[in-house]
Amino acid sequence: MLVKKLAYKRDIIKELYFSKALSCADLSERLEKSLPLITGTLTELIDEGYVVEMGHAPSTGGRRGLMYALKEDVMYVVSVAMDQFVTRIAIVDMNNRYVSGIENFRLPLAGNREAPALLAEKISEVIHQSGITTDDIIGIGVGMPGFVNPVIGVNYTFMEIPGGAIAGYLEEKLNLPVFIDNDSSLIALAECRFGTARHIRTAMVINIGWGIGLGLIINAELFRGENGFAGEFSHIPLFLNGRLCGCGKKGCLETESSLLVVLEKAKEGLETGRQSLLKGLSTDDHELAIDAIISAAGRGDQFAIELLSGAGYTIGRGVAILIHLFNPEAIILSGRGASPGIIWQTTIQQALNEHCIPRLFANTSIKISTLGYHAQIIGAAALVMENYDHSGKKKIGKTVLPA
Repeated sequence: MLVKKLAYKRDIIKELYFSKALSCADLSERLEKSLPLITGTLTELIDEGYVVEMGHAPSTGGRRGLMYALKEDVMYVVSVAMDQFVTRIAIVDMNNRYVSGIENFRLPLAGNREAPALLAEKISEVIHQSGITTDDIIGIGVGMPGFVNPVIGVNYTFMEIPGGAIAGYLEEKLNLPVFIDNDSSLIALAECRFGTARHIRTAMVINIGWGIGLGLIINAELFRGENGFAGEFSHIPLFLNGRLCGCGKKGCLETESSLLVVLEKAKEGLETGRQSLLKGLSTDDHELAIDAIISAAGRGDQFAIELLSGAGYTIGRGVAILIHLFNPEAIILSGRGASPGIIWQTTIQQALNEHCIPRLFANTSIKISTLGYHAQIIGAAALVMENYDHSGKKKIGKTVLPA
């Protein structure tokens, strides 16, 4: 009976995390449990300090029910957002607010055998410096580039542990539940649960970064495919350019459209004498260099706008394929490089006009994420909470639930 009651509490906590505030009737309907059971469990969670009353719901003509929400400062999630060069770590509360700031550190992944140990060490350091005890941390969510199987916790591209899984390795080192997923999938999860795609049934979430990732939202749920590999948009073979992609194939979409390609073309253009606010740009630090290009484009610099427009048009050619396949309600541009919104929207639309059947994209809108560069961190937290009701060693306070 104790285990069942704790499971009910987990279910309620999970629903309140994703919905922010719900009534007893809402929870009863969503969890398919009786009102007396929900009411009693909520009362216990309030007494234990996990849930608070938020006042009455707006009137719909009948009796207004009380609304309930999670108390924000009693449980936390460690969110880790990785790209090929930089890793960001944050501890977030139940409202996805950062309680320790965001720790940025350089962690190149390609060929780096020390990366798993360095990541574990840095996560441990962030937790220690926050002053939050592990008893109050629900788990760790990690978004990372590469071919990630979230079920078994393995990344086949980066961070591979010989004979084991990176998720299991981190769990052993940090003594907390760890969940991993592809970075673009987690960005789509954040958009689906909290962002621009929250009330959209079918959306393609494009992660504009050092590659061009994709998260698929189908029937208002994140679609991961059979092994978690769905959405490898970067590696659609669109070009006969002979350029080698990081996946080992040639002519992939990302060989003409990623932010790395934007940096490469910026360097080439400046070396041939292009006049630009970017004169003297160093591409040694990828983060600073791409920020400079985005900033210059925002100030009207023609060369910077050309760089981003060229990449946007190429992305649009790939988006035309997605629309032909999925007929989505929305294309959502998110991730590291989504901030020059109007430039992407204009050039992607131009590509759709040229390469897509008009009837197919007539009702598809191109939207810019409201979460932006924070989407992956929020998605990593959402990954932990997605698994909160049915996975591994989970804790409410100091009560450890069995697997």
